[in-house]
Amino acid sequence: MDLSNLTPAPGATRKRKRLGRGVGSGKGGHSSTRGNKGQKSRTGNRRMPAWFEGGQMPLQRRVPKFGFRNPNRVVYRTISVARLNALVKAKRLDAAAPVTLGVLVAAGQARARDKVKILGGGTLEMAVHVEAHAYSRAAAAAIEAAGGTAKVVTN
Repeated sequence: MDLSNLTPAPGATRKRKRLGRGVGSGKGGHSSTRGNKGQKSRTGNRRMPAWFEGGQMPLQRRVPKFGFRNPNRVVYRTISVARLNALVKAKRLDAAAPVTLGVLVAAGQARARDKVKILGGGTLEMAVHVEAHAYSRAAAAAIEAAGGTAKVVTN
């Protein structure tokens, strides 16, 4: 046996269908199995993007536009002073240690990528040292009235 005698197994290969070789071929004739007329029957037709509507005015242009979306908007995860107080009471936060983003993530109150803002609303019964990205005036006043500190972190 030598390499010149090798052939594929029977049934492993098939001849390709030659389209557009006349009506008598039985394989498409003039239309080459593309049907009659229309954009998809023409040469050079490529798959259109999902939003293409065949020349009709597309949906994203038909729908009226309004409003403004600020690309520089900062979104905060908000936690109230009352929530901090409840977490300390439930021993999910340690009042002696500073309350940082990492501590809040461990307590399930924020995600690592979040920016945290402490809001007023409620009272704080013990001195807590909080490190967050932002505070409302009422929250900072409530934390300092209880003997804690409200430190602003930037990152």
